[in-house]
Amino acid sequence: MTLARTRISKAVIPAAGLGTRFLPATKATPKEMLPVVDKPAIQYVVEEAVAAGLSDVLMITGRNKRALEDHFDRNYELEEALTHKGDESRLAKVKESNDLATMHYVRQGDPRGLGHAVLCAEPHIGDQPFAVLLGDDLIDPRDPLLSRMIEVQERFGGSVVALMEVDPAQIHLYGSAAILPTDAEDTVRVTDLVEKPAAAEAPSSYAVIGRYVLDPAIFEVLKKTQPGRGGEIQLTDGLRELARDEGAGGPVHGVVFTGRRYDTGDRGDYLRAIVRLACEREDLGPDFRTWLRTYVKEELQD
Repeated sequence: MTLARTRISKAVIPAAGLGTRFLPATKATPKEMLPVVDKPAIQYVVEEAVAAGLSDVLMITGRNKRALEDHFDRNYELEEALTHKGDESRLAKVKESNDLATMHYVRQGDPRGLGHAVLCAEPHIGDQPFAVLLGDDLIDPRDPLLSRMIEVQERFGGSVVALMEVDPAQIHLYGSAAILPTDAEDTVRVTDLVEKPAAAEAPSSYAVIGRYVLDPAIFEVLKKTQPGRGGEIQLTDGLRELARDEGAGGPVHGVVFTGRRYDTGDRGDYLRAIVRLACEREDLGPDFRTWLRTYVKEELQD
């Protein structure tokens, strides 16, 4: 019999990174505010959390991240100017980010890895299960990954990670999971996790991508987790302890994702994400696709 569990309502979004791969654009602008078509990347992530039923969002920020708070706050002067012009369309777009969720912010201070960022959320989260969404991974809203992960957590308890099968030659870029099947086609039991292993040492080609639903037991585990790869406290290492020894934290499961994911942390993938999303927009797509076909045809002729 499935036990009644606390409904997840809180999301944590780590956003303290320096964005060095996008310098000089990120010298004075947070990487999370870089536009993907006409919305900053971070707004897509918050919208995903809200679509999954999460109404309380905590961002883990750092220095020079004030623009994130400003974006999800009211801009009275801009709203007044648009109202005066009668520009209802743009006014609605400006107000969208104000009303998405109840937003909270805490500074990481000394950035010591993703595990440390998650630890910074403990006073806000308390003893409830919660979601973690990494801003570099955009999940297409037509593929409700986070909602499915919450369903799995409500069924099994414990923690849930998002997994995606990747080329074995690329597994060193991710955490890699050892898995066992369950009775659900898209759900596996995670028995071990290794952060960024060499291809020959990876337990599988299933990579952990940037969505997690975590039992609050992760906090006590992370407090005892020693710095790992890169001298940082790795969330993967904490989850590995829960996967190997359930204890009070429950099991670790994985949802295998086969949908559309856009990696905005890589410059090439960031550009590809913009092209894909622009092509699919009703207001931009027809003209943009026509131009793109012509451009590609001309490039192939050169």
